[in-house]
Amino acid sequence: MRYTRDDIRRALTLYAVSDRSWLRPGQTLAEVCAMAMDGGATLLQLREKELDGNGILAEAAELKPLCARYGVPLIVNDSIELALAAGADGVHLGQSDLRGRDVRALVGPDRILGISARTVAEAVAAEAAGADYIGVGAVFPTGTKRDARPMDLDLLRSITAAVSIPAVAIGGINADNIMALAGTGVAGVAVVSALFAAEDVTAAARRLRALSEGAVRHG
Repeated sequence: MRYTRDDIRRALTLYAVSDRSWLRPGQTLAEVCAMAMDGGATLLQLREKELDGNGILAEAAELKPLCARYGVPLIVNDSIELALAAGADGVHLGQSDLRGRDVRALVGPDRILGISARTVAEAVAAEAAGADYIGVGAVFPTGTKRDARPMDLDLLRSITAAVSIPAVAIGGINADNIMALAGTGVAGVAVVSALFAAEDVTAAARRLRALSEGAVRHG
């Protein structure tokens, strides 16, 4: 399936980034992801740093039909090769993955390409490399990336204004601080523990989506 720019912008509203470390005994990642999509998650990134390639492909095999059922794109983190092998809808890459490679050609024209950016220059470079969206952060303090420093929201505004592709904010985002992103120009929020660590994942997704829509609407 080829996604239009409007499709991708809408999919960024509530961008769920998987984290199996929050699974409770007996739960599978697919089960918890289904709960998130029940509540309104609009995109799912498979990001499991502790799994090897075979582990990623095994999880993707379960998640792909599930995401298709909900109409939610499945993105694989960090590896074009694994994203292609899994038949995922796209891949998300870091700045280091751009060096010396035509990543758009490797990904192909039909898959979604997301690239991380922390500066205006990185955002512009990501767009030039063919990114469909950029992930910007960490916007707030986060335990997911302990070396990430929170971003000044004026810088976030400058980044979103510098590119024509949509941006999703990531890093330490939860129900208490999403509305601080109103007016920054982001198309949505990417969340990890605010969703996967929740006691009721479906209810958390429902609330986070409503808040994200509010922040975007006031942007």
